[in-house]
Amino acid sequence: MNTNWVKVVVAAFFEVFWVIGLKHADDFWTWTGTVIAIIVSFYLMIMAGKKLPVGTVYAVFVGLGTAGTVFSDIVFFDEPFKIEKVILIFVLLGGVVGLKLVTKDTDKEGVES
Repeated sequence: MNTNWVKVVVAAFFEVFWVIGLKHADDFWTWTGTVIAIIVSFYLMIMAGKKLPVGTVYAVFVGLGTAGTVFSDIVFFDEPFKIEKVILIFVLLGGVVGLKLVTKDTDKEGVES
């Protein structure tokens, strides 16, 4: 996995934090952390999108962020565990992995890497 895909994964990781922050932030420090997570998340996604296909970057970013948010809700916030929800998340992740596998990495000059 090249560094641009690592940026997408890290951006999705920070997306989970800011999505949770939007729901649970209630003071200056939690809102500050939420804003920092938003900035880091979108910065990394934009940087990856300069080298990778933007549509694929966005789909992977949102898919991983959605999966991470759902699992965080179940683990940390007592969201009820439903097998149907988990199965659908795995289907979503399968699509995300599939998109990554069929997308060729190219730099600005169009050379595969």
